[in-house]
Amino acid sequence: MNLPSAATMKTSQLGWRGHGERLWSDYSAAVALVAVVIFAAFTSEQFATPQNLLNIVRQVSVIGMLALGMTLVIIVGGIDLSVGAVLALSGGAALWCLGVTEQPWLAVAAGLGTGLACGAVNGLLVTWGRLPSFIATLGMLAAARSLILYIADGGSVSTESDAYGAIANSQWLGLATPIWCFAVTALVLHGVMAHTVFGRYVYAVGSNERASRLSALPVGAVKFAVYTLCGALASAGAILESSRLNSMSSANSGLAYELDAIAAVIIGGTRMSGGRGKVIGTVIGVLILGILNNALNLMNVSPYLQGMVKGAIIVLAVLVQKKD
Repeated sequence: MNLPSAATMKTSQLGWRGHGERLWSDYSAAVALVAVVIFAAFTSEQFATPQNLLNIVRQVSVIGMLALGMTLVIIVGGIDLSVGAVLALSGGAALWCLGVTEQPWLAVAAGLGTGLACGAVNGLLVTWGRLPSFIATLGMLAAARSLILYIADGGSVSTESDAYGAIANSQWLGLATPIWCFAVTALVLHGVMAHTVFGRYVYAVGSNERASRLSALPVGAVKFAVYTLCGALASAGAILESSRLNSMSSANSGLAYELDAIAAVIIGGTRMSGGRGKVIGTVIGVLILGILNNALNLMNVSPYLQGMVKGAIIVLAVLVQKKD
């Protein structure tokens, strides 16, 4: 009778343990979402109402758009600190264009074009300029915020256009337009990352950039595309927010949105070191943050303390990742 050696048994145990850790890493965000839903349902009877649940998803849609772009940036091994300021600038550009032309489609084009341009500049600074993403996007944050402050003269840019306001305030099949935008964008990006060559390149560059270069992968083009896409998604969020409010504050719009976006990505299981993460995880992370904010508001917790709860969750999420 042949018995397995000690080395074989140890390898098998490590394999099962590693498999279990990978399963926990893949499903920990979903487990956390279920736990947060149960917690919120017990804290308030108003939480589980259909209207409140739809309001939560609608409220997180803008941050969700930013978080989806941030997911790709972090997977590729970078960070984008400018998305909040780019959102404010893009929304301001759209509303300014609307005031000049009175054409909603031109306003949308101006907003999206602004975000694309900002993302492209970030991509060029990181690839061609070889700047660390932290420095490049920090510079864009300052520049974009300064530009919108100048355009709005330190105030707000607003409009009374019903046609533009209808973009985010309309419904289709009972769901608000921002919900559809977030859901469709998430599905498309999930498909891109899971089933296309570009998605495999993003994961490869984030896992080992040097090995990717030696393998003749278009590292620069991939990183440039990711940062440009992140800027475009920030501007899409800007269109939704400026349309819903018919106004953009040069000082407060988009303020600290990048922190919420990064938090959602981390909570969703994406590694800050790059090379690993899923779009569906980010969607779950966005929902967790939205449910927590809603539950804390229903519990009348001071908004000044809600940031502490969010920070604790981020630290816990990173600690869970380090166990993998």
